[in-house]
Amino acid sequence: MQLIEYAKCSSCKKARNWLDGQKISYETRPIREEIPTVEELKDWHKKSGLPLKRFFNTSGNLYKGLGLKDKLSDMSEEEQYRLLATDGMLIKRPILVSDSTILVGFKEKEWEECLRS
Repeated sequence: MQLIEYAKCSSCKKARNWLDGQKISYETRPIREEIPTVEELKDWHKKSGLPLKRFFNTSGNLYKGLGLKDKLSDMSEEEQYRLLATDGMLIKRPILVSDSTILVGFKEKEWEECLRS
């Protein structure tokens, strides 16, 4: 299991603490230094069943600075994947990746339901 995170992110810290408390083993991957590729993003998006917009860090300064709130609807999925793959700070985090599950953002109840079933 891989936890894709930004070390200074409070949600990522909560996710790590929760995983540690549940004694769930994982490897971390720094999202800024090891930016997910277009292929990874496509795979995670497909497996997650979530709308692609959920993969954007809509509260981030970069998202706001680029005015993406108004631009995403005019972009194709391919353009959105390519944009996400340019900077890890555009991507919602943490992302938990396992063989069968992709969780985006930390919501304790959701994680508990997915990881305990």
